[in-house]
Amino acid sequence: MLCQVYRSPRKEQMYLYVSKAEGLERVPEALLAQFGEPEPIMLLNLDGSRKLARADAGEVVAQIDERGYYLQMPPSAEELRRGA
Repeated sequence: MLCQVYRSPRKEQMYLYVSKAEGLERVPEALLAQFGEPEPIMLLNLDGSRKLARADAGEVVAQIDERGYYLQMPPSAEELRRGA
């Protein structure tokens, strides 16, 4: 799946992954309002073998297929303490 990744201008380390083919059309308006104007940062070809820093690629693809997007939240305080 060719995936477009957007960065939130409002919250550091918050990213939105969507299918390049669908774009933002299935992302709920309420989420986009909280996310801010999405800033495109990269295109990824996601498959089962690709490693992502803070997300499981299979889970990202599954959520995009099911919901139309995957939202990566900033790391929690616990994750930061562990160095995740």
